[in-house]
Amino acid sequence: MHLRHLPFAARRTALALVFVTAAACGEKAESDSELSTQTAAVTAGTRLIGVQSGRCLDVSQNSQTSGQGLNIYDCHAQANQRFLFTPEGELRVFDGAWCVQPATASAGGRAVISACTGAANQRWVRNSNGTVVHTATSLCLDVSGQATANSSPVAVWNCNGQTNQQWSLPPDTQPPTVPTGLVLSNVTCDSATLTWSPSTDNQGVAFYDIYHDGQHMKAVSGAVVSTGLTVVPGATWGLYVNARDAAGNVSQGSATLTITPPPCQVDTQAPSIPTGVTATALGTSVTVSWSASTDNVGVSAYDVFRGGVKIGTVSGAPPGTTFVDSGLSPNTAYAYTVVARDAQANASAQSSAATVTTGQACANDVCSVAQVATDTDIPWGLLNLPDGTVLYGRRDAQNIVRLDPATGQKTSAGTVPNVQSTDGEGGLMGLALSPTFSTDRWLYVMHTSPTDNRIVRLKYENGALTLSSLQVLLSGIGRNKFHNGGRLRFGPDGKLYASTGDAQNGAYAQDLNNLAGKVLRLNADGTIPSDNPFGNYVWSYGHRNPQGLAFDSQGRLWEQEFGNSVMDETNLIQRGGNYGWPNCEGTVSQGGSGCATAGYIAPKRTYSTAEGSCSGIAVVRDVLYVACARGTRLYREVISGTELTNVQQYFVGTYGRLRTVEPTLDGNLWMTTTNQGDKDSIPDNSNERIFRVVLGQ
Repeated sequence: MHLRHLPFAARRTALALVFVTAAACGEKAESDSELSTQTAAVTAGTRLIGVQSGRCLDVSQNSQTSGQGLNIYDCHAQANQRFLFTPEGELRVFDGAWCVQPATASAGGRAVISACTGAANQRWVRNSNGTVVHTATSLCLDVSGQATANSSPVAVWNCNGQTNQQWSLPPDTQPPTVPTGLVLSNVTCDSATLTWSPSTDNQGVAFYDIYHDGQHMKAVSGAVVSTGLTVVPGATWGLYVNARDAAGNVSQGSATLTITPPPCQVDTQAPSIPTGVTATALGTSVTVSWSASTDNVGVSAYDVFRGGVKIGTVSGAPPGTTFVDSGLSPNTAYAYTVVARDAQANASAQSSAATVTTGQACANDVCSVAQVATDTDIPWGLLNLPDGTVLYGRRDAQNIVRLDPATGQKTSAGTVPNVQSTDGEGGLMGLALSPTFSTDRWLYVMHTSPTDNRIVRLKYENGALTLSSLQVLLSGIGRNKFHNGGRLRFGPDGKLYASTGDAQNGAYAQDLNNLAGKVLRLNADGTIPSDNPFGNYVWSYGHRNPQGLAFDSQGRLWEQEFGNSVMDETNLIQRGGNYGWPNCEGTVSQGGSGCATAGYIAPKRTYSTAEGSCSGIAVVRDVLYVACARGTRLYREVISGTELTNVQQYFVGTYGRLRTVEPTLDGNLWMTTTNQGDKDSIPDNSNERIFRVVLGQ
């Protein structure tokens, strides 16, 4: 049976206790000596209750003597009944001080405690059917003779499926405390050691997950509080740690610790000057091409200049040698030069200029770009009002602004109550207007609160929010430092669709009783539509961090989703569909039976994270536009049947990181940047722009 067919409690336990798979998520960077000094205290544990007897697994006489046998006894709260499954496969007791093993490696051997050695005879696996199996012998933990009385001995025996071999865990819904005290040491150009203070948990911390900027780097044992990391020379990362228990509960992320490793070798030699620069016009777009430069270490990027002003960057390994400049004025002369850079910011001189004159009229898919406004915060959610003005939310400042595109004038409509950022990517996120806004004036908002992500609505009247009208429509959506999702979109069916991230807990994405890692569907009043596939708010599941939602002319829902470190994806959402996370990232298997799992729905398009990390999407005349942050570009993709075709890239590096793209009332695009302060929660530490992009017809 595949895990996705199990009930949630069994599935969550099975996912958390597949020790070999979970431990393999990260490299073992510590030596044995490091592990002996850089370990956290293993605290607490959980009771294992015999299904047949209703009594607890117990170390006889509460004795911490090597060789002391296990039995069953009335349940209590003492340490001789608190057992902990570690990521290495040990079954520990007495707050992690002793390990369980069979006295003999044959059927009937008494289960006893012994000093923990890491040997194979101390490794166990708890299966989803409640059996606890000794790995080396494949024998089950068994109450001898099917006895049920106090002090009945526990041994290992041939697995037979009977209830005296089944052990239940009390439910655990309490996450560990937030890790604290992050410290970096031994920083080199490509490695570092990260240390932190241990978290606590009611039943013990099983894992720590290490992230940079929302991307998972590795998982280590809950007994470890220091680990080696592989880093990139010169790359600035924000490191943080989450604690996870055996039941799959995940803490909130720690405070961020920034690292910028030094270069591996000092390089002061600039690349050669690019040669052979040409510029060719097609309508109001220009394609600039050049010959590759050389460098003693390697060229990392080319900067393209128009009239002496930098307008774009081409990167890669090696970087490409063409650039498309779009949305120019017709019948106008432009001069282009190119500069080559290496990884340590040594730059060549500018190349010779190539001059070209654009056509008399737009003959392109993208005709012009005009800056409409700037903002010192992150413009996240954005929508058109019927009168032609625009509302947008400022993610970290937590207020909503009314923008008049004709004049660029901005006025604050008010601050949304109870919004709390996450020192990451949470805060004030998606916006949507009621389909009957002209009469009911409802504005829908998705935001992070101190305890969760939630969807609320409140009235927008006479240019301002009516705070007294606020209604919480849906709460309890998992939140964390990153992976909060956040986009809202009304469909042609009049229902509200919302994208939710997995709150940095992949198990949530596959749990149909959890609202995280999903596309949700609500009635306009917040109730559950009667035709939802699972009788709750879930419309589709198996998502990591979806931030883009858009409908095409056939009423089909497209979704844009952040992957971890391999690829991002565009999905065509099906009612009740499973999109595979965490076992499948794009088209790459990451666990279990991976992307080949029966029932998983493959993406319609994938992107490497370096060319993607896309957030907002919009559909105009059945063309999908995808705004990318790390990829610093806008994709244009024609919807043909159920596929995305004729893929083109615009503004590659021209405006930096792009967050949101939305249709204008007249069939063009709004587009916003997200260049500064988009991975923290500090208000007004950005320098962002809002553009109007005119499309070809």
